Amino acid sequence: MISSRNIGRGLATPVTLVLLVAFAVPMAVVVLLSMHAYSDPFGPLLRPPSTAQYAMVLGDFFYLRVLLETLTLAGGVTALSVIIGYPLALWLVSVPAKWRALAFVVILIPLLTNVVVRSLGIVLLLAPDGILNGVLGWLGIGPFRNMLYNYGAVCIALAQVFMPYVVLALYDVLQGTSPRVKEAAESLGASPSMVFWTVRFPMALPGLRAGIVVVFLMASTAYVSATILGGGRVLTSGMLVYREAITNLSYPIAAALTLVMTVASLAFSAVVLLVFRKLTPWTRAGEGRANSSLPAIPVWLVRGLDLIGPLISRGLLVIAIILLLLPLYLVVMQSFNDVPQASSAKFVGFTLKWYEIVLQNGNYTAAFLNSVRLAVASTLISLAVSIPAAFALVRYRFPGLNGLAVFWALPLSLPGVAIGVGMLQLLSIFFRLPPFLGLLAVHVAIVIPFCISLLVASVLQLDRAQEEAAASLGANGFQRFFRIILPGLAPGMAAASIMAFLTSFGEVTVTSFLTTARMTTLPVRIYADSTFMLEPTVHAVSAMTMLLTLIALFVLNKFLRLDRLYAR
Repeated sequence: MISSRNIGRGLATPVTLVLLVAFAVPMAVVVLLSMHAYSDPFGPLLRPPSTAQYAMVLGDFFYLRVLLETLTLAGGVTALSVIIGYPLALWLVSVPAKWRALAFVVILIPLLTNVVVRSLGIVLLLAPDGILNGVLGWLGIGPFRNMLYNYGAVCIALAQVFMPYVVLALYDVLQGTSPRVKEAAESLGASPSMVFWTVRFPMALPGLRAGIVVVFLMASTAYVSATILGGGRVLTSGMLVYREAITNLSYPIAAALTLVMTVASLAFSAVVLLVFRKLTPWTRAGEGRANSSLPAIPVWLVRGLDLIGPLISRGLLVIAIILLLLPLYLVVMQSFNDVPQASSAKFVGFTLKWYEIVLQNGNYTAAFLNSVRLAVASTLISLAVSIPAAFALVRYRFPGLNGLAVFWALPLSLPGVAIGVGMLQLLSIFFRLPPFLGLLAVHVAIVIPFCISLLVASVLQLDRAQEEAAASLGANGFQRFFRIILPGLAPGMAAASIMAFLTSFGEVTVTSFLTTARMTTLPVRIYADSTFMLEPTVHAVSAMTMLLTLIALFVLNKFLRLDRLYAR
């Protein structure tokens, strides 16, 4: 009889093998490239190790300045995401249950809309003739002509992109906190600001920690928004990596830059974890009760916060919702705008010609079909290996399982540009392999962590009693799986499929490293057009992709309410 440990190992093997090929091997290639003494795109991968590339990166003031500016930018993005994301998370928890799924649409539509579309919306928002300048001019404090193409614009764009991760991380903690804790504090006479500082904020610290780490890691390697919003005046480490790998074919420099940035970002994450560990002593086994190490607030400050705190919270909530949705609305409006240039935000007249051009353009059609093929294939493969992995995590225990769980989640923690550089080098070595396979491998590695997370929640909700009853009536393993387990998993599988499809369909950061003239995805085509083209056809394509996302979310809500995707 096969032991439960061996069954668990067997279930964990498929996803581990896939990630070894699609994630671990490209990362190992990046490490090897970074130790090359010189750049030779057609030379062997295995060479005598050298630290020349690291010496060049760490000894060059230009590289160090870009790295420092990137880390500073990532810190600013993280701070802005937390400041405006926290009130949004509190609002999301307070929304009545019947409306919460709709409230989640506010978070998920921007999150699942590709980064290029959202960046284009920020361009229209901050344009000299855009809405923001119009409002400031009406108030008599503007307009300002230099809000675009600087670090501030990039910071706003990245905060709009990554803020939903902070909101979802906080929501995961806040919705699992008993309301009786807040009620107990109020019954003891605590004012609203004291309830927030002594109860709600400390209880949310674990979620805040996760949100800060995720946003900083992503922001520190972002380059798409920086390219669009920076206008050539902003340079980040991600842009340098892309330039060295794609333009200069200097893979060793690109690899060394990637790893240096990764180490710096992980060091920041370690500092954050240490700080939050001291702030949340109750999360460590055997260390007392839930008392935070937060400093006490003076009485005069408490009274002041009681007066202005609600106004500040509501103001930040409005800013967060506007920042999430208004840029997307502007993109849709621009797709019907009869203007000669895409960057002109002033509405001139209604037209459908941009949609006609898109539908007649074979390049967009081919790119769309490539994206669909890639998303469907990566979804199917990810589901096939994630379902056994979810069962291994929930129902079986064996040595090394925790380590495997960390390995399965690593693609979310390490920069995507590293995977892109590694896979690009692999495809140049194994040049007979079609580019589609390299893209598929990268997308599967990106999608798998999302699938496992959603499917683990579904496996936890399965009724083991039904399976035991079926077994007692003589049903074998296959019969129990197809008649009991599979129907129970159906809502979770549908949710994982749609989320995986949308994630793959909208991915552009890593995909841009691997596309070719004949194998370009729709998001990469939009990115290229937004960089070089002046016509609003790119906005028409973007509006169509947003419509696809909205339809997919409503279909997903039919299988599993959106708010339950993140319910404990």
